[in-house]
Amino acid sequence: MTVAQEPRQLPRPSTLQSPLSQSRETGDALPEKRPDGTTVTSKPAPVAKSWAHFVAGGLGGMTSTLLTSPLDVLKTRLQSTFYQDYLAASRAARGIPAPDTLPFARAALLHIRETFQILVAVPRAEGWRALFKGLGPNLVGVVPARAINFYAYGNGKRLYAHYLNNGRESASIHLLSAATAGIITGTATNPIWLVKTRLQLDKSRSEGPEGQGRQYRNALDCVRQTLRTEGIRGLYRGLSASYLGVTESTLQWVLYEQMKLYLATREQRLLSSGRDPTTWDQTVAWTGKLGAAGSAKFVA
Repeated sequence: MTVAQEPRQLPRPSTLQSPLSQSRETGDALPEKRPDGTTVTSKPAPVAKSWAHFVAGGLGGMTSTLLTSPLDVLKTRLQSTFYQDYLAASRAARGIPAPDTLPFARAALLHIRETFQILVAVPRAEGWRALFKGLGPNLVGVVPARAINFYAYGNGKRLYAHYLNNGRESASIHLLSAATAGIITGTATNPIWLVKTRLQLDKSRSEGPEGQGRQYRNALDCVRQTLRTEGIRGLYRGLSASYLGVTESTLQWVLYEQMKLYLATREQRLLSSGRDPTTWDQTVAWTGKLGAAGSAKFVA
């Protein structure tokens, strides 16, 4: 008595066995495996993953704002007339000439020394919390701006590559995605920066020699008065000027992507060579993307 054998399944076409091309930002570089070891050949569109850009951008903006808040306070104080007069009096008391009369190298060293002098004096005289003054308004502006920018850039890159370049990324795709992200971010966050600027100017006027009272009680009152007197267009004053800043963020993204590509190529060459990583290779692996991000921002 013979047992009927199950018909053997024909092998699937090779076209179904190749992994789908995915963006480095929204998908995995290697195909996923099922528990039985077979390759996952079709996956739903990574809609959920696309929101990772939004969350990562917001968290990154919050972290960077927290860490650099003392430097932001320092920058604002160095720009103020009060501290410029204080530094000038301090130089005169020590017999140091004005920086514009010194050679470039000596003037730069003097500026660095005076900068650290203020950075040390602020927490000593006012407490460490003084280094974080204005952190709240900065977070209100920076966190949504970075979240929207990362979301628009990451997903714009995926869509532009899919519809315009057969799923492949390139410098032109990065350029187009960064410009689109900058325009979307500027449009979405312009009311936030306008309200912040008007509140800062309103506070300066109330504390100035004229002694004028404050026009706005808070941010919500500023929005209400702007809408009542200027309409919705009032919240978008200065938008055309903010679009000029898109060039900076676009250049930053393009440079960063090219640096990341160089780092990935370098790592691939190292793996292909089979040699053991040196101390320099390990340093580049750990700090490469951080250095690339900082260098791109500095140049832009």
